[in-house]
Amino acid sequence: MTPHIQSIIHPAGIEAARISHLWWVMFGICAFVWLAVAGATLIAIRRGRHAASAATDRQASFAVASAGVVSVIALVALLTQSVVTGRALDSIRTPDALRIQVTGNQWWWDVQYENPTPSLRVTTANEIHLPIGRPVAIDLLSNDVIHSFWIPSLQGKIDLIPGRLNEIWLQADTPGVYRGQCAEYCGAQHAKMAMVVVAEPPDDFERWLTANRASAPAPVTPEQERGKQVVERGPCAMCHTITGTLAGGHTAPDLTHIASRSSLAAGSLPNSPGYLAGWISDPQHIKPGNRMPPTGLNADELQAVLAYLETLK
Repeated sequence: MTPHIQSIIHPAGIEAARISHLWWVMFGICAFVWLAVAGATLIAIRRGRHAASAATDRQASFAVASAGVVSVIALVALLTQSVVTGRALDSIRTPDALRIQVTGNQWWWDVQYENPTPSLRVTTANEIHLPIGRPVAIDLLSNDVIHSFWIPSLQGKIDLIPGRLNEIWLQADTPGVYRGQCAEYCGAQHAKMAMVVVAEPPDDFERWLTANRASAPAPVTPEQERGKQVVERGPCAMCHTITGTLAGGHTAPDLTHIASRSSLAAGSLPNSPGYLAGWISDPQHIKPGNRMPPTGLNADELQAVLAYLETLK
C-alpha cells in the first residue's frame, strides 16, 4: 500500500475539508495583507524621503487609520472563520459511531476497536482501518509522555496526555491509504512514530474486522511449528500477544495479524521478511532507544520465527 499524500490541503473527509477551507481563507487574507504592506512599502521607497517629508499630517493620519481598520477587519474575519470551523467540527457526532481507542507509546500506537462483547474487540498496532462514510470516535490515551494524534488528510491534531482521556471525531469519505503521525515531540524516535490509515468501503472494512477477530492460524510446516515454540518460550512472549498461543504480553504491539500490516516499527520499515529479520535481530540499530531489546536468536531460530510470523495474516 502506498500512503496518500500527507497534507491538509488534500482533504479526504468532511472534517479535513473544513480545516482545509479554513487554511485557504487564512492564506488568502494573509496574502492580501502581505501584498498591501509590500505595495505600500514600495510606494514609499519610490517617492523617496523628500516626497515623504512633504506629506501633510492629514494624509498621514488617514493612511494610519486606514491601515488600522483593515487590520481589525482581517483579524475579525480570521477569528470568525476559526470559531465557525471549530464548532462545525463537532457536527458528525452520533451515538452509533464506530469507536476506537488509540494509545500512544514510545514510539508506537496501540489500536483497539471497542465492542460491548469482549470477544468481538480487535487489537492491532500502527494501522487503523476505517469504513468510508461513517463517523468514527477515537478515544486517545498515553502510557508515557505527551503525544499528538494527527492524520492531516482526515482531521486536525489533538494531544494524548498521560492520565487524561481525549476524544476526536473524524469521517473518511474517499477510499485510500493515508499517513498519520505523532505531531508532538515525544523523545528520540518521535520522527519514527507514524501510522497508516486505510479508508475502505464498509463491506471491505467488515471483512477486515472479522478476519482480525480470529485467533492466529495454527502452524502448517515443522519450521513454522518450531518458530511458534521459539516465540512462546523465548523473550517475545513476555511483551507481545499472539491470540491463541501462550504469548500474552501487553507492553508491545499485538502480533496476531502482523503479516497483514504494511509496515513495521510504526512506519519505520516496509513489512517484508528481510526488514522483519533485521528488526528482530537488532531493533536498536534501526530505532535507537526503543524498548525492544535484542532477542538473542541464532540464525536457525530466526528463520523459524520468520516462517511462523509470515503465517499471521
